Amino acid sequence: MLEQIKGGLVVSCQALPHEPLHSPYIMGKLALAAAQGGALGIRANTKADIAAIKQEVSLPVIGIVKRDYPGSDVFITATVKELDELLESGCEMIAMDATGRRRPDDLKLSQLVAYCRKMNPYLQLMADISTVEEAMDAERMGFDCVSTTLYGYTSYTSGGKLYNEDFAFLKSVADAVRIPVIAEGNVLTPEMYRRCLAVGAASVVVGGAITRPLEITRRFVYAREQV
Repeated sequence: MLEQIKGGLVVSCQALPHEPLHSPYIMGKLALAAAQGGALGIRANTKADIAAIKQEVSLPVIGIVKRDYPGSDVFITATVKELDELLESGCEMIAMDATGRRRPDDLKLSQLVAYCRKMNPYLQLMADISTVEEAMDAERMGFDCVSTTLYGYTSYTSGGKLYNEDFAFLKSVADAVRIPVIAEGNVLTPEMYRRCLAVGAASVVVGGAITRPLEITRRFVYAREQV
């Protein structure tokens, strides 16, 4: 999959249960629109959404399952249960939280990587990280790529923005690892997308700016309130 998305755009088609667009059918149509617009890949949440997307497009899919567990802040593909769902989904890549935070039942990230490799050695794995050190650890564990998805969303990186200081965090991750680095996180404009590629991203995941009209509307309303 990494070769297929290299140098291009991956569109994140996701909606949580409390959001207006929550529906596998709608996610499939969003993915179709993204494909017709030139996206090279899709990032999707849940086995059901991935199945619906696979019916609409032939693009490769980065699969995740978001699920909350008590006592843990990790919610992106946190346990073997989520991995099994994704292994059955037909996605070409699985992304999982690769931060240093405690996982449910004290599972180790290395255990999940080993499980995936055993069940399907051909499936690619993406590490969603929030620090340079986590990216380096993910490379040592055998992930195929890292993504900046969780930068700014862990307690120890709270408030950080991927685009701050001309994407300095993205640059630092790209300099620290040999595996591809995927930019993700509040990439809101075509200019930001292009800059991510220029500073070292192998490809870029964009979600809210394309597929989440509630968030887009809020940005416009907020801008009006600042006048």
